[in-house]
Amino acid sequence: MPQQIHLRLDDNAYATLTEYASASNKTRQDCVMEALAYYFTLFKKERNAAPRFTFIDLFAGIGGMRLAFEEHGGECVFSSEWDRYCQRTYFDNFGDMPFGDITQINEHDIPNHDILVAGFPCQPFSIAGVSKKKSLGLETGFLDKTQGTLFFDLVRIIDAKRPRAFLLENVKNLKSHDRGRTWKVITEALDELNYETFSCVLDGQHFSPQHRERIFIVGFDRDLYGEDISFDFLIQTPGKPQKVMDILDNDVDEKYTLTDHLWQYLQDYAAKHQAKGNGFGYGIANLDGVTRTLSARYYKDGSEILIPQKGKNPRRLTPRECARLQGYGDDFKIPVSDTQAYKQFGNSVVVPLVSAVAKTLVDTLISLPEKTQQNRDVSMGHETRVKRVVNG
Repeated sequence: MPQQIHLRLDDNAYATLTEYASASNKTRQDCVMEALAYYFTLFKKERNAAPRFTFIDLFAGIGGMRLAFEEHGGECVFSSEWDRYCQRTYFDNFGDMPFGDITQINEHDIPNHDILVAGFPCQPFSIAGVSKKKSLGLETGFLDKTQGTLFFDLVRIIDAKRPRAFLLENVKNLKSHDRGRTWKVITEALDELNYETFSCVLDGQHFSPQHRERIFIVGFDRDLYGEDISFDFLIQTPGKPQKVMDILDNDVDEKYTLTDHLWQYLQDYAAKHQAKGNGFGYGIANLDGVTRTLSARYYKDGSEILIPQKGKNPRRLTPRECARLQGYGDDFKIPVSDTQAYKQFGNSVVVPLVSAVAKTLVDTLISLPEKTQQNRDVSMGHETRVKRVVNG
């Protein structure tokens, strides 16, 4: 339950707060919370030991990628997430309030960092403008090709800050999205930025009892490391895979059991589509196996992952069980409603899978020999270099 405090401000401070709240279209309370969050972040950074590497967390969601990179000694120096419910969960678990709309963030205000991490949304790219420029004999580049999409914001940040490496995550079908145009623009843009990239589709079921395939894109700065860069996605998996039964609670509130009306609707819906030869329908989880992919729409009816119950209708997973399905520990705080929690975990990553990829990325980064100091300073585009990745 939220706690309340009474805050006394002098007239000048109150006037400034009111002016800022009006200009930013926020309440005074939200502005005070942001100020406190910023102070807490500075306080925490002052207490932290020297990190092994630094990273930024973009399109951060509730921080699954951050957990993975922190596990290997990284320090998150910047995060961005526009959804206010995700921001609340993120703050309650990390003590940092992510910056909001990434399209409104000046890339030059972002701190220097070693690794950029982002689970960016997938959007179609309009290539009409690019094609027109080419037909007129005009030059075009990655900023033109990606303009109008959220990937553009990643491009401009990478271009300005030159991280040593990045890890991008997206849906499995990114390569075929918009008839392959999206993938073509993404890979061309990253190549023009002079990064050597590697991609692979990985399945989370080797780390949690959920069939969840996602594409991962890793990139290394050629300006720093040249073109002779080797990387593979050979990741170490746990010895004994989890089963669905391993993540379930013993005592579950009856509110998660489907009503007779909803259960009948799902059965009728599945029967209708089966008669048409379609595969749409609910999914009863095999407790000794893995589930279907948890999605952000799980809050609607839970139909893709239903847990069987003896003598009564099946039930939804609880939010805590969804968290475990994505590899979050039971110490991860869930401060939002069930509806928001389902959306958040459905949009998240399988944390231990990302952790395994992060380990491979960081180990590779540490082992890569750099070019000369002169070339490195030119490539970074600023006088002070990013903190060196050290094997600490």
